[in-house]
Amino acid sequence: MTFKYLLADRTVNMKASAIREALKVLMRPGMISLAGGLPAPESFPVDLIEEICTKVLRKYSTQALQYGPTEGFPPLREAVVGLLAERGIDVTADRVIITTGSQGSLDSLGKILISKGDPVAVEAPTYMGALSAFNPYEPSYISIATDDNGVIPEELDNLLRKTSVKFVYLIPTFQNPSGRTTTLERRQQVAEIITRHNALLVEDDPYSALRFRGEALPTIKSMAPDNVVYLTTFSKIMAPGLRLGICAAPPDIQNWMVLANQGINLHTSTFDQAIASEYLAGGYLKRQLPKIVEVYRPKLLAMLEALDKYFPDSFRWSRPDGGMFVWAEGPDGFNADDYYMPAVESGVAFVSGQYFYTRPGDGLNTMRLNFTNADVPTIHRGVRILAEVLKSKPVSVGK
Repeated sequence: MTFKYLLADRTVNMKASAIREALKVLMRPGMISLAGGLPAPESFPVDLIEEICTKVLRKYSTQALQYGPTEGFPPLREAVVGLLAERGIDVTADRVIITTGSQGSLDSLGKILISKGDPVAVEAPTYMGALSAFNPYEPSYISIATDDNGVIPEELDNLLRKTSVKFVYLIPTFQNPSGRTTTLERRQQVAEIITRHNALLVEDDPYSALRFRGEALPTIKSMAPDNVVYLTTFSKIMAPGLRLGICAAPPDIQNWMVLANQGINLHTSTFDQAIASEYLAGGYLKRQLPKIVEVYRPKLLAMLEALDKYFPDSFRWSRPDGGMFVWAEGPDGFNADDYYMPAVESGVAFVSGQYFYTRPGDGLNTMRLNFTNADVPTIHRGVRILAEVLKSKPVSVGK
């Protein structure tokens, strides 16, 4: 029996994630992954979590195992206030909600804000997971041009002058997939632009704590608090398996997100939230974060060194100060998809950049490279092998 005829119309917009599919390839013995955005297992605070779990059960007992409020476990909401304050975001605990990963927030925002055909503005390229969350609600995407310094404010201003969008979605710091960071001057301009146009910005900030060099930049939320939904996560600063996201939104948006989440999962895991609350309140994050940074810093340096040494001269790539990704661009006429299977057959996996664009045909000459889930020698070997694959097949220059 087939049930295809029962499916809702929106399912035509639900596609398998290229990254999730790539993870299947990574199960092959000996495969070098420069593909998925997996944090390094050695960055997980396994010993700390064992200690914290014992504290949680002693402190909260059955409360940590019970149903809880949709808004989040109260001690965690209190603890998160301090974390957000370090990022210049002045909120009280009642203005914070905890979601099942940032992905939970993205889906809730799509559910409450997007009607079929509504314009949504995103960077080009942008985070594939956000597109997966928004797609079932059938938005009409508008791409905002970017360069090595992030989103281009003039492009955003022109767009908002001509079109009333439901919201703008940006990852200003160590962007996924490009690794680029929007400069301080541009952040200030973006804040002024969205305020002047009375627009809503969704600022997704999963990577800013993973800074390996340079000074931290203020969030756009800190500059335009009434116009920004701010999202961050414990996935990169603790462990992704806990599936814990943080959202600070304008009150009206927050209230509707809570209602949406009640229909999705009632609330995020109470026990996981209790673990995270102790992780913050007990000062564990301040001890762990420098260790995480020290795990990743040499890996980024290794990837940049290997790219400089092995990659064809016709390529260019981003040089991020943190995060998890490097973005490589080939010459006109290069199509990364043509090299994907030859690379896999040679034992290396990457993600073709075209999947991070909303317009078919954009980004064919790009690829995303991840450095966090391999050791330094493996990164060097993987980049060398990938470079050999790229050099083995001539590129037809010109379009």
